[in-house]
Amino acid sequence: FLDPALGWVPYNYALMKESGASIYPTLEDAVSRTNASRVIGPGDLKYISYLQVSEMDGEIYFQLRSGGWLAASEGISSRVSLPSGFRGGLTFQHTPLNQFGWVIPIQNSIETKRTPGYENDDRTGHLLYQYEVVQVYGEQEAAGEEWYMVGPDEWVEGRMIGRVFPNTTPPDGVTNGRWIEVNLYEQTLSVYDGGELVFATIMASGIDPFWTRPGLFQIYKKHESTPMSGAFEADRSDFYYLEDVPFTMYYDGARALHAAYWRYRLGFPQSHGCVNLSITDAHWIFDWAQEGEWVYVWDPSGVTPTDEASYAGGGAP
Repeated sequence: FLDPALGWVPYNYALMKESGASIYPTLEDAVSRTNASRVIGPGDLKYISYLQVSEMDGEIYFQLRSGGWLAASEGISSRVSLPSGFRGGLTFQHTPLNQFGWVIPIQNSIETKRTPGYENDDRTGHLLYQYEVVQVYGEQEAAGEEWYMVGPDEWVEGRMIGRVFPNTTPPDGVTNGRWIEVNLYEQTLSVYDGGELVFATIMASGIDPFWTRPGLFQIYKKHESTPMSGAFEADRSDFYYLEDVPFTMYYDGARALHAAYWRYRLGFPQSHGCVNLSITDAHWIFDWAQEGEWVYVWDPSGVTPTDEASYAGGGAP
């Protein structure tokens, strides 16, 4: 498993209220509500990164790392802790022989069955918990659903597992033996180096209709942290504002691999086009990757559109 220290970042975050809020250049201006320097508009995905918290006349004020002060009563819903449910992916010295994966956090636990499908009431009593790593030794279809064998006479429904298929054959166009593979169907990410699988994890990609575009790309810009904000709807009803997004690697216009400190569950599509990762995983990939690294995005199910008309240049967290 990864070094837990990779999950540390030097930022404090707070969730903003959905309403808009004014930012003031000084604490005194914030107290008197005068001379606002800017406004962060309304939206349901907004987080600030703050340096310190001060109390004046019984009210709390946040000093933002991006500059300025915000009155908690006007703009802050709560301070937040970093997600801790998923501790990060796996590293390897050599490519594993078997397929493997993680139990997706659809429910707290799943019980294995002695046979695939729900026709027989033959549960084993063996529980698998969220994010538990399992080996996948085989697969079989039952009543139109795919089931995975995760042990002798132990089966689970395939949709409960985010699976990795170790495949050391480089995608067409990759000539240096180094690439990142993003599997949109399995919601897994794998890193290959020197013909070996060296890292794998689960992630969260774009949700319909904000797909993560399949194709072969290259990381063109890395940021240890960066702000992200924007909207897709003309009325800006889906406005988002995120400060200090850590370990961001842009590879397809505004689409990026990055840590998502606001995601408390991974393993299924959630974003507006970016590849969301735990802080620990994003940090590991950020340290491994250089600008110019290949990123291969694909969907083995064929569900994700591949026509250019389905995509614009943008992406979002």
